[in-house]
Amino acid sequence: MMDASTDQLRTLAAVIDHGTFDRAAAALHITPSAVSQRMRALESQTGRVLVRRSKPIEPTAAGRILLTLARQVALLESEAVDALGADEAGTGETGAGSGGAGVAPRIPLVVNADSLATWVLPALAEVHGVAFDIVLDDQEHTLDRLRDGTAMAAISSDSEPVQGCTVTRLGAMRYRAAASPTFVARWLPDGWTPSAMAAAPMLVFDRKDALQDRYLAARAPDAHPSRHYVPASAEFVRAAELGLGWGMLPDLQTAEQLADGRLVVLDDAAPLDVPLYWHQWSLQSTTLAAVASTLAAAAQTALR
Repeated sequence: MMDASTDQLRTLAAVIDHGTFDRAAAALHITPSAVSQRMRALESQTGRVLVRRSKPIEPTAAGRILLTLARQVALLESEAVDALGADEAGTGETGAGSGGAGVAPRIPLVVNADSLATWVLPALAEVHGVAFDIVLDDQEHTLDRLRDGTAMAAISSDSEPVQGCTVTRLGAMRYRAAASPTFVARWLPDGWTPSAMAAAPMLVFDRKDALQDRYLAARAPDAHPSRHYVPASAEFVRAAELGLGWGMLPDLQTAEQLADGRLVVLDDAAPLDVPLYWHQWSLQSTTLAAVASTLAAAAQTALR
């Protein structure tokens, strides 16, 4: 039977989060030697190598399992300290935003860039007493972070739950093919035809972004235009405004530009709706519940 201490689990998480034993030691306010001792003890108890001594350090398959446990223990420990502080003060209030004596619980959260740039940040600002550790990833790949223990929750376009997690539908973000008037005049003199789609430069967020290719597969399957990679949500829209290329742009982010003519929709008949789902660990946590309910309320207003 494994008998891992909270100190050992906290050390494992710090080593993976900070990438080296020295940085983990600084974060934990202990010596690098103490970090090494705790890691050796934990690996001895589990009979597994838990981290690869690479740069940065990465968890092994066994290490990812214990990293998930470490995150869960840290969250519940923080909530318990918070609840004890509230009880001592006689308030009886617990959970996110209760202002207890404990360190703010940390929630590693994976979000796609367009959601973060539009509706997610205002919602998270409503959740007090929580330290968010936000990681950006494509909506089709965010669940990888849940599987490897990096994140406690994720916004994803995948409806299939990860083992040990729950899933709730949030709504859908609508995207439309759009570009600037100068781009249209230069590249699309005869309209948005299959031949124009094959020739006109295309904007792509990064190499995980399949939205533009999905659109072309339905409208012009033989089109393989040149592409510009612009891996930032606001800059992606700005690149379209500047005439660098066309792209699938979210309605939530382009209403102003479409209204004042900086952008024009190329194909009103074929929008793409990307469904979004909230995935989180199956853990009885008041903090996670508060984050989930706040995001669900914001999604009900912002999403389709």
